[in-house]
Amino acid sequence: MANKKRIGILTSGGDCAGLNAVIRAVVRHAVGTYEWEVVGICQATHGLMTRPPQIMTLGIEQVDSWLMLGGTVLGTTNKGNPFAFPMSDGTTIDRSQEIIDGYHQLNLDALIGIGGDGSLAILRRLAQQGDINFVAIPKTIDNDVNITEFSIGFDTAVSVATEAIDRLHFTAASHSRVMILEVMGRDAGHIALNAGIAGGAQIILIPEIPYKLENIYNKIRRRQKIGKNFSVAVVSEAVCTQSGETVQKMEQFGECRLGGIGQYFANEIAQATGAETRVTVLGHLQRGGISSPLDRVLGSAFGVAAVDLIATGQFDRMVTWQNREVRSVPITEAIKDYRAVDPQDTLVKTARGLGICLGDR
Repeated sequence: MANKKRIGILTSGGDCAGLNAVIRAVVRHAVGTYEWEVVGICQATHGLMTRPPQIMTLGIEQVDSWLMLGGTVLGTTNKGNPFAFPMSDGTTIDRSQEIIDGYHQLNLDALIGIGGDGSLAILRRLAQQGDINFVAIPKTIDNDVNITEFSIGFDTAVSVATEAIDRLHFTAASHSRVMILEVMGRDAGHIALNAGIAGGAQIILIPEIPYKLENIYNKIRRRQKIGKNFSVAVVSEAVCTQSGETVQKMEQFGECRLGGIGQYFANEIAQATGAETRVTVLGHLQRGGISSPLDRVLGSAFGVAAVDLIATGQFDRMVTWQNREVRSVPITEAIKDYRAVDPQDTLVKTARGLGICLGDR
C-alpha cells in the first residue's frame, strides 16, 4: 500500500489495568484494517534512550490474548523526567534529544502514548520539540485527567476497592470495630468516593472536601447509640490532617510518598470515641490484576479511535470519553489542569443523600 504506515505505541507512568486492552485494539485496527505495522516501545521513553531502541513488532495473533491481562506487556516507567534526567552523581541532564533520535531511528510515522497528565505533558513536549506526530490516550487509576469522564484503569481500581469494603464490613460488624480503608488518589478523591458509595461505607473522606474530626466522631457515636457499634470509613491518601499537614512515608532512595493518613484517623477516632480501630491500606492492589469489563471496553474504544486519528492526520490530540462516546480534544486542554471531584458533583450529593458522612457536616 502506498500509504502504509509504521506507528509506535508506548505506555508511560504507573501501570494499571486495561493498558493491554488498548495495545491489542491498536494492533488489531492498525494491522487488520489499515495494514500498517505497529511497533511496541518497551519501558516507555527509556526504551527510546537505548541503542538500538528497545522494541517489539506487534501482530494480531501475538496480542489477541492480551485483552484481560493486567499491567502492561510493554513495560513502563514513572521515573526520570527526560528534560531533567537524574544521574548517579546527583546531577541532572537533558536527555530529550536521545528519545527524539530514538523515535526517528525507528522510521515511525506516528506515536501513540498512553499515560496520565504528567506523562502526557512530557510526551507532548517531546513531540513538539522533535517533530513527532503524537496521539494521546488517558490512563490513570485516579481518574483525574481533564476533559474525560473515564480514564483507563479507574474502573478496575474502584472494583478492587469496593470488594475490599465489602469484606471489611463483616469483620467490622463481628468485632464492633471501626475499619478504615486507605485508597490511592494522589490529588483527587474519585476512587474513595465511588468505592465508598458502591461499598456502603458510612464515612468517606476526600481531599476536595475539608473536614472536622468532631463530625466524624459524631457519626460514629450516633451509630453506637442505636446499637451499631461498627463503621467502615474510606479515606483517600491525599487527605491531610485536620491541621493541614500532608501525611507521607519514606521509601527507597529517600523518596517520600503519600501514605499513612488512615492510621492518623484510626488513632484519633480510637482516642475520641473509644472504638477499636483497624487500618487496611490497599496500595498497589488497586493497580494490578485482571481488568474489569468496562476498562476492556474503554481500552478497546480508545485504541481504535487513536488509530483513526492517525489515519485522518489529526495529531496533538487526546481521545476522551464524553457523553457515552469517544471524542478527541487538544492535548493542551487535557493537561492544563487535573480533574478533581467537584463538591457539587452528583456523586457527592448522592453520598449526602445516603447519609454518608463526608466530614464537613
